[in-house]
Amino acid sequence: MDFLIASAMAQTAGAPQQPSVWGSLIPLILIVVIFWFLLIRPQMKRNKEHRELIAGLSVGDEVVSAGGLLGKITEVGDSFVSVQLSDGVTVKLQRHSVAQVVPKGTIDSSS
Repeated sequence: MDFLIASAMAQTAGAPQQPSVWGSLIPLILIVVIFWFLLIRPQMKRNKEHRELIAGLSVGDEVVSAGGLLGKITEVGDSFVSVQLSDGVTVKLQRHSVAQVVPKGTIDSSS
């Protein structure tokens, strides 16, 4: 029967080694660092840029809303802005729904 199963060779048993604490912490730290640079940091940067954009809104700016509406700001409040979409059509938007400030003259060139 030895030809089917290899015989086990006896080995001298050494002292059992404890796994290193650093060996198990280094992969975890590496994963956190990778997530920081690839996910968390860019998101924080985008959030900061959006807060600065919202804080800098003023009357006369041409903006695009998160829903894709293009218009000119006619009134700025604490929480809301009034945006004129065309002659006689004005809507109120939350400040945070403004996605982008476009260069002046964009409305005229898009018509």
